[in-house]
Amino acid sequence: MTDTRLRQAQETEQEVAHRRPLPAAVPRPVKRMSGRADTSRTPAHVRVIGVELDEDDHALIRRKLGMKLGKFATSIERVSVRVTDTNGPRGGVDQVCSVKVVLSGLPSVVIERQHAAVHAAIDVALRATEQAVRRSVRRRRMKPLRGRNSAIREVTPW
Repeated sequence: MTDTRLRQAQETEQEVAHRRPLPAAVPRPVKRMSGRADTSRTPAHVRVIGVELDEDDHALIRRKLGMKLGKFATSIERVSVRVTDTNGPRGGVDQVCSVKVVLSGLPSVVIERQHAAVHAAIDVALRATEQAVRRSVRRRRMKPLRGRNSAIREVTPW
């Protein structure tokens, strides 16, 4: 394998690692490790109230979370997704998807979206969550570091 092909394969593996599904749980010793986490150590809890979602749907939600939020995994501590049916069997626009993302060193991002279909509510909520997390992380990156202005002080000649 040539060097360029090997490099391309490594870059593709790194790209795919950012898009992995988020795990349902992370062992306690792994949680205690400090530092930035990758996608495989960012837990995603999926709760369902009044809606029938099987394990394949839970896996689909985790995969979509990995695709949408995997690029921000180093800034995310955990993600919670709650899907509820507010009206019960009466029907209507009552499928609610709430997503809470706990960010490291920033306020949590909470998004809630309603739709008539469960999967549409999930998709709309995840799209809005991705945009909100991107805004929050971008704001943090734009803030200057503390103490940097002391290095810029002008030296007065004697």
